[in-house]
Amino acid sequence: MAKLYHLQNLPSVRYALYFLPMKQLLQNIKDGRTIVEEVPIPTPREGQALVKVSASLVSAGTERMVVEFAEKSYLGKARSRPDLVKQTLDKARREGILPTMQAVFNRLDQPMGLGYSSAGTIVALGKQMQGFKVGQRVACAGGGYAMHAEYNVVPRNLLTPLPKNVDFESAAFTTLGAIALHGFRLAETQLGENVAVIGLGLLGLLTIQMASAAGCRVLGIDIDPKRVKLASSLNVEAVSRPQAESASAAFTLRQAQGGAANRGFDSIIICADTPSNDPVELAGVIARDRAKVVATGAVGLNFPRKIYYEKEISFINSRSYGPGRYDLNYEENGQDYPIGYIRWTEGRNFQAVVDLMASGKLKVTPLISHRFPIEDGVQAYEVITGKRKEPFLGVLLTYPERKTKEERKIEFPAIVNRKSSIVNLGVLGAGLFANSTLLPVIENNKDFQLVGIASSGGLHAQHSGRKFGFQYAASSEDEIINDPKINTVAVLTRHDTHADLVVKALKAGKHVFVEKPLAINSDQLSVVSKQLLKTDHCLLMTGFNRRFSPLAQSLKSQISNLQEPKHLHYRINAGYLPPNHWTQVPAIGGGRIIGEACHFIDLITFLVGALPVSVSAHALPNISKYSEDNVSMTFTFADGSIGVVDYLANGDKSMPKERLEIFCGGMVAVLDDYVSLTTLKDGKRKEERRAQDKGWRAEMAAFAESVKSGKEPPIPYEQIIAVTRSTFAAVESIRSGNPVKIS
Repeated sequence: MAKLYHLQNLPSVRYALYFLPMKQLLQNIKDGRTIVEEVPIPTPREGQALVKVSASLVSAGTERMVVEFAEKSYLGKARSRPDLVKQTLDKARREGILPTMQAVFNRLDQPMGLGYSSAGTIVALGKQMQGFKVGQRVACAGGGYAMHAEYNVVPRNLLTPLPKNVDFESAAFTTLGAIALHGFRLAETQLGENVAVIGLGLLGLLTIQMASAAGCRVLGIDIDPKRVKLASSLNVEAVSRPQAESASAAFTLRQAQGGAANRGFDSIIICADTPSNDPVELAGVIARDRAKVVATGAVGLNFPRKIYYEKEISFINSRSYGPGRYDLNYEENGQDYPIGYIRWTEGRNFQAVVDLMASGKLKVTPLISHRFPIEDGVQAYEVITGKRKEPFLGVLLTYPERKTKEERKIEFPAIVNRKSSIVNLGVLGAGLFANSTLLPVIENNKDFQLVGIASSGGLHAQHSGRKFGFQYAASSEDEIINDPKINTVAVLTRHDTHADLVVKALKAGKHVFVEKPLAINSDQLSVVSKQLLKTDHCLLMTGFNRRFSPLAQSLKSQISNLQEPKHLHYRINAGYLPPNHWTQVPAIGGGRIIGEACHFIDLITFLVGALPVSVSAHALPNISKYSEDNVSMTFTFADGSIGVVDYLANGDKSMPKERLEIFCGGMVAVLDDYVSLTTLKDGKRKEERRAQDKGWRAEMAAFAESVKSGKEPPIPYEQIIAVTRSTFAAVESIRSGNPVKIS
């Protein structure tokens, strides 16, 4: 069956594109296998381009480390990442061994797309891609974007237009070239200065050419005579490591115009890849007084204090491609830095690299040692990990034009229909939460027929589809929403997409389950509310699972006959997230109060049995570390009840995450992290204990039953809307310093 990726809704696309499933090189972190797999072709979102790849470069450093880590045993993985072991042990103490092991195995089971430097041709554009066009040749950068795959979706700031005289194989070196260029810029080297480059692998051979092009006097140093010879063929003086100190002295003496003594090097750039401290020690020996040492390679960092102190040497660890790296707003949201304040961003470094290639000052063709077609991509990793005993330098993957005319979507072996009155489910989103939490629950519920699953990149949909027994995988949500076989859609994507996908699915006549939050701002919520008023035959449910947990249900039954207003205090030890985490970005995650605290507001609303009418909220100062996520919120309810939600990011994660206390009518109840429920009344104490259960299984069962029976939604719409509005009101109260009414 042919698969049509509907891209006509993207304004820059002038024709619809039919695609085969594409080949992609993947790493399984769990079992260590490197494989070439067929996966759905990704769909470009706003601010992204779909690029047909012609060449990609294999990193002998970063990618080799990933593969070698994946090939270790569980014990070996643990020994190499003691930080993750500590996190795992803390989680086990809080939540128990079985849930922790399930979470660990789910995380390890996620396929990883390898690669971060490629080049190809744009074949489709999302919105907000001014300056780019279909058919344009580009270099691509970034882990998770410029991968070893026939097609990549790449954000605008990680795309660089190619000059006509730069071929795709050369352009595939652009990202690595930007790493070398950023390291060179950090040295702040000037025309005519003496520069030593220690380590003449790919990074070093690119660096010596850049330093030479900048008018510096350059000496390359390496332990491998063949690489020394290759550097010399690029018209740069180079020596072997055993002679480095004496040769360096002679080099700088020759370069000292009129000087009578060895001045040492003005800058030393370390491009070696070794745990040894020798490169750092050598750099100190050959440096001049107050020189700069920059490490772009991964080397031992035990400094010889005496020589670094006596010469007052400055040392810098270079971070990747340049300013913008690891900045979500820059790399994913397309927000550039003003050139007047930051001259050389990572994107401008990419452009500088291809310009050097175009001028002939940066030659990469002599650095290519291997070429493999994508079908044989596994062999490339056998080379860089030493399984194939042969010398290597630049290892490229190539992507031949397809010769077959067959067109189809990724389909999995047919599964037997369970029964006729079932929920025919399509899932949007295949991230960690979906794989570790909801999909295992849905898979074990006989009321669900798993039809299709989509993720924007296609890769995770393919993996999850096969793992959980879906009939097909796709990369476009339209494929799921418009599938007539599907009567129900689960939205498990990033927060900013929830409201739009809910409305599209409801308009298409689908029942909808959407993971929290329903919306991240009032405008989105208004659109959803208006669509609900027009929809009387489709069900909507938001993933407020905690109200469905067995202990929460037991608590509700015990307090429901108490007629007095209640006082509830819910403390959440949420744990720290850095400000640049996607959930903290208002336009994407909505922030933690809107994105996660809605869970806890919903539970107290459920237990009170009345709607919140006002909130007064206060946050601790952010002190350049937090993001309005140390917050105390006090809600008043229509029946006079008061609910206090303390959401805190500044605690110790080894403490259990959630604790709820309720005082009402001579009774006290304590729900402790969904493991125990203690009630005290009339001097009598009652305790219920069970394995932690936050209600996901019961939540999905209730949703399925409502879809099948046509009954009322499991969560009343007025509560879903009121809880969502409460989060917006809480954020407004934090910022205004005043109580806010919840309409």
